[in-house]
Amino acid sequence: MKRQYFLFFLVLMTVTASYADDVEVTTLLKIGDELPAITVKTLDRQSIPLQLQRGKVVLISFFATWCAPCLAELPHLQVEIWEKYQDREFTMLVVGREHTANELLKFKKQVPFTFPLAPDPKKEIYTKFAAKYIPRIFLADKQGKIIYSTCGFDEEDFKRLVQKIDSEIVGD
Repeated sequence: MKRQYFLFFLVLMTVTASYADDVEVTTLLKIGDELPAITVKTLDRQSIPLQLQRGKVVLISFFATWCAPCLAELPHLQVEIWEKYQDREFTMLVVGREHTANELLKFKKQVPFTFPLAPDPKKEIYTKFAAKYIPRIFLADKQGKIIYSTCGFDEEDFKRLVQKIDSEIVGD
């Protein structure tokens, strides 16, 4: 019986280490990198050029409507971040990876979120940041440099994200 537990633990550790390595490899924008020089179009037809967001803290979240961890994260983004910082030196974009504008419009009718949503049907935005896995969040400071990123949803990581935003916005 002890041997079975040991083997299970060994397999679990191997899978966990492999996933962590894969997340690192598939994260294309690293801490210290600059936001890509792209313009994101939101559902309400706003064009937001990332390179012109200097002077603001920028959060970009990638999600999909079929992704359970993404759906768990979105209410936290709305309440703990968007509602708190939207009127500050802050820009937030929630990007629907592989979703069309029509799909996101249908989704928006079903949920109470007010943050800016942007479609990315061909992963043209996503592939500037990562190669795979969602949800993903990238946070850039007021100079446009990545200062924090997460992959997957974990409440402790989310608390650290909120603390990081606080220190960037409130700490000034």
